[in-house]
Amino acid sequence: MTNALTDVESPASAGKAYDPPLEDLVRRVAGLVLAGDDPRVAEEVATFNLAFTHRPAVVVGARCVEDVAAAVSWAVANDLPVAAQATGHGPVRAVEDALLVTTSRMNSVVIDADRRTAKVGAGVRWADVIGAAAPYGLTGVSGSSSSVGVVGYSLGGGMGSLGRQYGFGADQVLSVELVTADGRIRHLDADSEPDLFWAVRGGKANFGVITAMEIGLVPVVTIYAGAVSFAAESAHDVLHSFRTWAPTLPERTSTSVALMNFPPLEELPAPLRGQYVVMLRFAHNGPEAEGAELLAPMLEAGEVLMSGVGALPYTQADAIHQDPTDPLPVWEKGGLLRELSVEAIEALLAVAGPQVSTLLTMVEVRLMGGALARQPRVPNAVAGREGAYTLLALGALLPGLEERVAEVGESILDAMAPWTTGTSQLNWLGETATPAEVARAWRPEVHRRLMTVKRAVDPDNVFRSGHALGV
Repeated sequence: MTNALTDVESPASAGKAYDPPLEDLVRRVAGLVLAGDDPRVAEEVATFNLAFTHRPAVVVGARCVEDVAAAVSWAVANDLPVAAQATGHGPVRAVEDALLVTTSRMNSVVIDADRRTAKVGAGVRWADVIGAAAPYGLTGVSGSSSSVGVVGYSLGGGMGSLGRQYGFGADQVLSVELVTADGRIRHLDADSEPDLFWAVRGGKANFGVITAMEIGLVPVVTIYAGAVSFAAESAHDVLHSFRTWAPTLPERTSTSVALMNFPPLEELPAPLRGQYVVMLRFAHNGPEAEGAELLAPMLEAGEVLMSGVGALPYTQADAIHQDPTDPLPVWEKGGLLRELSVEAIEALLAVAGPQVSTLLTMVEVRLMGGALARQPRVPNAVAGREGAYTLLALGALLPGLEERVAEVGESILDAMAPWTTGTSQLNWLGETATPAEVARAWRPEVHRRLMTVKRAVDPDNVFRSGHALGV
């Protein structure tokens, strides 16, 4: 038996016996089908966060929505849970003993410049959308890294440099195509299955495998943006200046401040190499002179080591946050702050300031508000609109320090607990132990409604990977 995608001998006869057998799934799928013990599985399901290694029972490398429907139906018949992965950026735990659908091959992008929309397949990265939309003077409401997948980012909320003006990524989702546990291909929008459409936009992968989306685009070509790095000795003054300055910014402006511990790598600029640095991120969708005037007070807040703020094509917006481009193992977890008071800043400096020998790579505080605080025209289930700021702790999991990194990160979040909302952005919730911990991301009334939809469309909890709601 041959596989339609790779034209090699199928591993369908290997491993566990299924009913219907794996050969039946191979016949129904145009893409790749692998038993869990196939040596090609590791490459097919590789993650960007190397802290997680998936060990699925079966892998389906889908090429079309019909492949996904066949995979889900086959998995349910064999009592296997179903998980999905596009770019490998989103795992919060390893997928084990499940059917894992990889959607990276579903990577079509169709721009409708007149309607200012993009139809994207489940495997599309933001870089694909940004590049395709740029010739029309349009872009997507993307995040800090354009290598991230559009679907996972958007349906988990999605907050980027244009967020305060245009809202969450989920707010731009106009329609969704997904496969639910009954094997049905469903098309959701404001008028078709509105409860499920509400839940998917913010509830992420709990309701089915998303195979395509239509999203709105915004008329942005160039922004005034970049990063400013301050010396460790300026941490106190910079953070307190940020506290009073950030809330005065217009909605067209986004900003964050990050306490960074840079490794001593030769490829880093000399002023940052092996140093503790306070990094201010800034993005203004408006004239350069206007942006420069808004930023000016912060340039006086401390000793500037490096400054790279200027007119920036949105196609180069990754330069603002400078996220890693190579896979590595990390621990991360976040929450929401209801305020950034004097006491909150002092508490943060006490546990993550330059005088503390912390194992974390970054602790970031990001301004929210504006359109992020408002429901879109068609409301959705996005968690976190009540936050005034996000708080994110992140550390590289160096060999032998894995447990210590998590302990330090949790201790920093605990120290900031008096100023938190108790809720979280789903995309930044990080590794969680139970559905009860996931539930706290949303306000109670939102979570109750999500559970009602979950029980209606997935009563057997087929989709229980990642930030699982349970049933």
